[in-house]
Amino acid sequence: MTFCGERRKGCKEIFGARAAACKRRRAPLLQESPMQVTNEFYTDDYDAVVVGAGHAGCEAALALARTGIRTVMLTLNLDSIAFMACNPSVGGTAKGQLVREIDALGGEMGINADKTALQMRMLNTGKGAAVQSLRSQADKHAYHMQMKRTLENTENLSVLQGEAAEILVENGKVKGVKTAVGEVIAARAVVLATGVYLCGAIVAGEYRQSSGPNGFAPANLLTENLISLGFSVRRFKTGTPARVDGRTIDYSKCERQDGDPTVSPFSYLDMDAGAPQEQAPCWLTYTNEKTHAIIRANLHRSPLYSGVIKGTGPRYCPSIEDKVVRFADKERHQIFLEPESADSNEVYVQGMSSSLPHDVQRAMYRTVPGLEHVKIMRYAYAIEYDCIDTLDVYPTLEFKKVKGLYTAGQINGTSGYEEAAAQGLIAGLNASLQLRGKEPLILRRDEAYIGVLIDDLVTKGTNEPYRMMTSRAEHRIHLRQDNADLRLTEKGYAAGLVTKARYERFLRRKEAVARIAQALNGRVSPARAGAFLQERGFPYPAGGVTYADMLRRGIEPADIGAEFGVFAGERQEDAETAVIDVKYEGYLKRGLEQIEKAKKLEDRKLPDDLDYEQIAGLRLEARQKLNKIRPENLGQAGRISGVSPADIAVLMVYLGTRR
Repeated sequence: MTFCGERRKGCKEIFGARAAACKRRRAPLLQESPMQVTNEFYTDDYDAVVVGAGHAGCEAALALARTGIRTVMLTLNLDSIAFMACNPSVGGTAKGQLVREIDALGGEMGINADKTALQMRMLNTGKGAAVQSLRSQADKHAYHMQMKRTLENTENLSVLQGEAAEILVENGKVKGVKTAVGEVIAARAVVLATGVYLCGAIVAGEYRQSSGPNGFAPANLLTENLISLGFSVRRFKTGTPARVDGRTIDYSKCERQDGDPTVSPFSYLDMDAGAPQEQAPCWLTYTNEKTHAIIRANLHRSPLYSGVIKGTGPRYCPSIEDKVVRFADKERHQIFLEPESADSNEVYVQGMSSSLPHDVQRAMYRTVPGLEHVKIMRYAYAIEYDCIDTLDVYPTLEFKKVKGLYTAGQINGTSGYEEAAAQGLIAGLNASLQLRGKEPLILRRDEAYIGVLIDDLVTKGTNEPYRMMTSRAEHRIHLRQDNADLRLTEKGYAAGLVTKARYERFLRRKEAVARIAQALNGRVSPARAGAFLQERGFPYPAGGVTYADMLRRGIEPADIGAEFGVFAGERQEDAETAVIDVKYEGYLKRGLEQIEKAKKLEDRKLPDDLDYEQIAGLRLEARQKLNKIRPENLGQAGRISGVSPADIAVLMVYLGTRR
């Protein structure tokens, strides 16, 4: 479309009647102008495009840009960058491990969470070290602004507001992205991190509206294009509770939940800083029979039960109406009241997500102790959205049918900010590695929770929003949050994301942990240890004992340190890691034996051109699953649902004859 000339109507549509009245004699001058308007135009050239600016998109864009890749992040709305559409928190059970792993690899989530924390708590402190997890109540507004500031000031990274309408592909390779206004962004790699925006629709009772979370616009143009590229698309659902005015809560009827004053932060770069000095409290209250009665009486108006909602919801984060139906024997359910921001009165009512009509929400919320006179500021709603089948994705998170096209976050069927950020980092880093001609980064299940997450998605798939839990990690005693850097920082440095300064700091910590572990294995004479042990109920030692022996008997590290000075001059975090390794040494050794056995299968690579239909002895289901998923190795093949140990034995024999 030109300014003037033959297409006067188009000119009028863009510039109004005044522009349309311009004289034909001016057309040559305007046509020579650099401001030509066409239905397709090209923007600045980039190496990579990240579609989406949620937690996955932020990590992907930063991983690309920080490794020298010219990157543009395309987002529907700049105000939605790193937006916390649901709970304003980071971490939690198993999720805290993910955040530490993101940080260890050079990601940003942990750093951003530390800077914007309202409260920090270590969960499961009464249990073993393997399941302890850090959780931070974040300042929702500050988290968004801090991440936006980081993105805007990162070299090699541009941020652009716009809607992706089409992924451009040529000869099986990605070529860029076309936006809704016809702008073409040429690129050699694209990361799709669309969150819950793909054909998003919010639902509350009889009300349904095409929308992204919190009233942001949905992305309605991309789904059909993804289907045409060969993606299998399904419909998932999640939800969020109401936000209420904190001034209308009677906190005297609730139990106060304070943060931990001495807890370590998420980022290994911030360990010396400690927890925030001033922490905001959260509060605990409960539903009751009145609450449940109102919900049961209005189930016919719930879109979950009336059939209005078609998407599959999360099993491990059910709505309050789901809880009341599924756990009918429970007299009450926990409700946590959590501040959303230091500069807002909004309070997040965790545990009462719902898609019931607004009038029912008002009634049921006001039956909860402390909320009898509460005023709702934002009503709860459910949101449905499109996502893909991750069996169509490699462990690198690259789409199997289009080279250079990666997916990360809730488009992959996961739930949670932490799961999204972990995938975003791996997708962005692998896109960067491919563009730089380097080997991809694939984390095994015994190396990281991130490895468990991605392996589950690409090997088993998911038929509901996937949530990370400690029970999913068979090697969780190795995958603790305290040792994430010892497991992963070497890999982040090799991939080019961890800086040299940070790597040198890591080496000093690694050396300190080894030094403390050696000291703990030092022997103490009976004369020196005898009285100390007897005071704690242990017999006088017949011979020398080690500090490690004392730890295994259950003596507190602080007592040992105070008596013998074994931790003198050492950082708390380094001592903690060394102590845990010493206390669980026997379990760790047995775990390593299992890991070594599993690695033998992981090392048996499967050829890319293998046609499983032609392998005699494989069952029909195994042939179909293996041909669809195309596992990288025998280990992954053995984890595919429908592939039996007998099928693996057949494959091993076949590989031997083929060799």
